[in-house]
Amino acid sequence: MKNTIFAFNSDSPKYKQIYEQFKLFIERGDIPPGEQLPSIRMLADSLQVSRNTTLMAYDQLVAEGYIHGEGRKGYFVNELEALLVQKAFISPNKEEKESETPVLIDFRAGAVDQTHFPVKVWRKISNQVLTLQENFQYGEPFGETCLREQIATYLLQSRGVKTEANAIIIGSSTQQMLIHLGHLLKDNFPSIIVEDPGYDGAREAFQFHRFSLETLPVYESGADFSLLEQMKSQVIYVTPSHQSPIGVSMTIQQRQTLIRWATKRKGYIIEDDYDSEFRYTQQPFPALASIDSTRVIYLGNFSKSFLPGIRLSYMVLPPSLINHYKDQFLPFESTTSLLHQLTMAKFMEVGEWSRHIKRMRLVYKRKMQHLVSLLKEQFEQRITIIGEQSGLYVLVKVHQKRSEEWLIERASFYGVKVYPTSLYFIKNKTSEPIIKLGFSNLSCDEIQLGVELLKKSWS
Repeated sequence: MKNTIFAFNSDSPKYKQIYEQFKLFIERGDIPPGEQLPSIRMLADSLQVSRNTTLMAYDQLVAEGYIHGEGRKGYFVNELEALLVQKAFISPNKEEKESETPVLIDFRAGAVDQTHFPVKVWRKISNQVLTLQENFQYGEPFGETCLREQIATYLLQSRGVKTEANAIIIGSSTQQMLIHLGHLLKDNFPSIIVEDPGYDGAREAFQFHRFSLETLPVYESGADFSLLEQMKSQVIYVTPSHQSPIGVSMTIQQRQTLIRWATKRKGYIIEDDYDSEFRYTQQPFPALASIDSTRVIYLGNFSKSFLPGIRLSYMVLPPSLINHYKDQFLPFESTTSLLHQLTMAKFMEVGEWSRHIKRMRLVYKRKMQHLVSLLKEQFEQRITIIGEQSGLYVLVKVHQKRSEEWLIERASFYGVKVYPTSLYFIKNKTSEPIIKLGFSNLSCDEIQLGVELLKKSWS
């Protein structure tokens, strides 16, 4: 195999970039049929990534027929038909790119509803805040006190979490908070348990600090906590209110089990409560941090519930970590906009935040019901819908002998952009493809058109 250099970017998961690079090498003939690929360990060491990352890349190549494994010998390149190689070589052509079908409907999960966003109120408060003297300073390193006080009040009312402003840290994103937290924990806790499937952004943050990862299988019925006692880690990362991506919620019994486990291990639970506001069948479940604030590190953000571009997240630290965290990060400036912090604090103080959440819960509930109803009507028994009780997306398990890639490409041919879930899985893979459909920034008419086009594309 020719010596090559991988230059990773932040646009997609590392495993996918490795997979795509090897796929290109094989299709171009840079790696000939029959040649042995580097071992999983050797490739991981040379690229400075985890073995899980290289294993996921190889698994994808095996699944698509580019390579095959031979027991303990390793992985070897399969022979491709000349026509396939020729087509693969032509595909990046500029003319072909220009002829691609334009995106008519984008089922993106990371957007918010633009038509109901309180632009006038936010602009009015922002203009008022601009006149404050505080805006002409750098601000507090751990976030403005006024915002931390408002968050503490909100968490007590909405999530049952009793905390003080001093225990709250303001940051720019969940990933950034996890990277800081990882720096704090890595000396005493070399490994972390993550959900499988689970949020890939969290895994990337942990792998940045070279934590060893253990995986907790999650199914449509919930997580398998019977495996916890067999694991070595003392820290676990979970999304208990709306598991990412499956959407299942953790029962009170499971929450108590997890608290007892963390207490016994003298470890910590990292609770990512990323979109707990949007539960449509019952009231939002109490947070894990409301049961035991000494063992739970609580994460929340304003990206999913308000505006992604505002870049405001927060973390509630247990008493045992507050001073240690502040000693470590006191020399560093805040990573978030002072103007946005002050505006959000005032927005919450005058009651606009609560009004916004109540309004959007109704808006998103109607959209969720509309999407689910249309999917059931159009596809009947050919799909299974996962996670319709809460959140801003659903998962669709497609009962066809088709790959995830085929479903995405076919949808794209009809002008519909849908999203994969394979990047969330590590070992606990599914036998049927699962597609992610977000609906938050689509109108009911757009949702209907999108589902109708999906039916045509997947027929």
